[in-house]
Amino acid sequence: MMTATAPAERDRRITELADPESGHDRSRIPGGRRSPAQVALHVLLAGMAVFVLMPVILVVSTTLKTPADVRVNPFGLFSSFSLQNIIDAWTVGRFSDYVLNSFLLTVPSTAIVVVVSVMAGYTFARLPFRGRTVLFYLVVLGLLVPFFTYMIPLYFQLRGMGLLDTLPGAILVLASTGTSFGTFFMRAFFSDLPQELEQSARVDGASEVQIFTRIMLPLVGSGIGALTVFTFLANWNNFLIPLLYLPSGDFRPLTAGLYMFTSGRSLDIGPLAAGTLITILPIIVLFVVLQRQVTQGFISGAVKG
Repeated sequence: MMTATAPAERDRRITELADPESGHDRSRIPGGRRSPAQVALHVLLAGMAVFVLMPVILVVSTTLKTPADVRVNPFGLFSSFSLQNIIDAWTVGRFSDYVLNSFLLTVPSTAIVVVVSVMAGYTFARLPFRGRTVLFYLVVLGLLVPFFTYMIPLYFQLRGMGLLDTLPGAILVLASTGTSFGTFFMRAFFSDLPQELEQSARVDGASEVQIFTRIMLPLVGSGIGALTVFTFLANWNNFLIPLLYLPSGDFRPLTAGLYMFTSGRSLDIGPLAAGTLITILPIIVLFVVLQRQVTQGFISGAVKG
């Protein structure tokens, strides 16, 4: 009799655990109420969320208020509505030019970092050659050298090469600052793939290029997406490189534009908040679009240890 009822009892327990309506939520106390620990945790998380989002909410509120309301009640949330601050920042503050310059700097530099890092990560992880370990540690050494130690010599080197105050020069500097981390990051993903994949492909007659493009690349898509977001975020928010190596201001991006906007004789908070919102909006959109790849990249990195 016990043998006949054991499978039924096991199936019942599995159904209760799988069914969210079964009432067997371990986080709840009898009666369907949550335990005090769960309530306290939710209150703590809600408070942290409000604390983190409050600066963004204040920026959005200030941007969408009338200029007079900003001066009278700067910390009031959504007390009025007007698009004048955005118009002033876009036209008078020249943020339309700054947005274009930011994309001209960030997109090519991010593409260079991603392409070079993916190829270098695959080379160091899957292709055996003499001196591979030593060369990899030399590349990773770039993570240990602060940019401040060589930014002045790099300035004179770019000037001597005719690349100072040019888009290609700034793009190359931005790309060089992210290649070491990108190579280290992508090597971890390629190293985790089983050797049997490329061995079976070679038996089938696939070339190294076909193995790389058709087999390996689709398997590290989450890592490439995460690296793209990280690199784009770092290059988009970079302030020092455009300020140093684009001194004339012809290709000034949003970060340097915000700095110059605040260095005038008077500070207009409304257009400044609008410029800040214009600066952070593309990053938010990019993260929302690629949040799945970023999450998978974090999880994969945690599993790799």
